[in-house]
Amino acid sequence: MRTKKAFQILTKISGRDRAQTVLQDIKESLKHHTSGKLFSFGKTVIIIGILLSVFQQFVGINVALYYAPRIFESMGAAKDASMLQTVIMGLVNVIFTVVAIFTVDNWGRKPLLIVGSAGMALGMFAIAGLAFFDIIGISTLVFMIVYTASFMMSWGPITWVLISEIFPNKIRGKAVAIAVAAQWTANYLVSSTYPAMMEFSASMTYSIYGIMSILSLLFVWKFVPETKGRTLEDMEALWVKKK
Repeated sequence: MRTKKAFQILTKISGRDRAQTVLQDIKESLKHHTSGKLFSFGKTVIIIGILLSVFQQFVGINVALYYAPRIFESMGAAKDASMLQTVIMGLVNVIFTVVAIFTVDNWGRKPLLIVGSAGMALGMFAIAGLAFFDIIGISTLVFMIVYTASFMMSWGPITWVLISEIFPNKIRGKAVAIAVAAQWTANYLVSSTYPAMMEFSASMTYSIYGIMSILSLLFVWKFVPETKGRTLEDMEALWVKKK
């Protein structure tokens, strides 16, 4: 272990006194970490990690990314216009991901996720309403931007932050692998069912994604711990208490 180098970095971050405590906690947490069983800290932390990944996909973001031109064309946009709108969506993705980068350590993880879920629900339910009444226009693009911006400032990057922070050292490798596998499975389910759902009812399809956004908000509010300002060792202690 590069203990001296680690102590220097921790001192820059937390000060000398705090650095010594954190370093000792890290050493303790790494003892025998390779032998940690998946459920060493109970099932709750594993379930939360899986649901974070699943909700990130079930809110429908990859539908918006994969099928953006088709979505806009189905709403009445010309082919060239739909491509332009897709470019606008790409710019929104970049801008609001940067917003997340600059706010995550100030606002915290949970507030960003909750605000993002509320924004996504607003966007999707509005689009569902517009689709139901067959209203096509700039309002559709506006609410799609609201939805995408809300995701990119919250569930897009913050899910990955949380997955890297909530799992204790002893089970991190296995737990992260399971969470990521769940994410790709959910991605496949959402992306593959979207065309059939749209054939049945566009309004229903977007309403389902809106409902998932509401459920994601309730899930974060009730079950996901705030990791802002907590070390990995602090999180380990938290899950030990909840076993």
